[in-house]
Amino acid sequence: MNSKVKVKADPAGNVVVPSKNNSIWGHIRVSQERVVIDDRGFARLKSVSALIPGLIKDLKSFNWKAEQELKGTIIVKEQLEPFNPKEPERDYKIAGRTNIPCCIDGQPIYRKAFYSTNAEASDVFIIDEFGNPVSHNNVDDIRAAYLELADQDAQKQTQETDLNIM
Repeated sequence: MNSKVKVKADPAGNVVVPSKNNSIWGHIRVSQERVVIDDRGFARLKSVSALIPGLIKDLKSFNWKAEQELKGTIIVKEQLEPFNPKEPERDYKIAGRTNIPCCIDGQPIYRKAFYSTNAEASDVFIIDEFGNPVSHNNVDDIRAAYLELADQDAQKQTQETDLNIM
């Protein structure tokens, strides 16, 4: 069962956050705890968040408060076309700590979360020719990056242990 969507404030306590590039625009951040079950059937609770962009005057007129509960849900959309062609890398689906974009046949996957007032709205994923969701197929690159990270973590742990011995 997913929790209610909640309005979030920034560290300064602002619910409506102005854009850094244009002060007439801004956003409101919302978040939700969701039950996620992966391909192996493993369940976990995951926090997801989305930005609701708009004109500052419109966003302020909602009069939303921090931690206020909203009807609806947060959905995730994945696609092979950028959500923002001017800054496509902004919405890459990234493989965990690797900073490697997940790809299908070399093409990056774009992933973005959206708030929907429709509580029945569902996530939209890339579908293969058989109607199955596709997460990515650059598994070898991602595994190699995770092995490198594991090596770096092991080296760092060894260095910290050596420092503690001295």
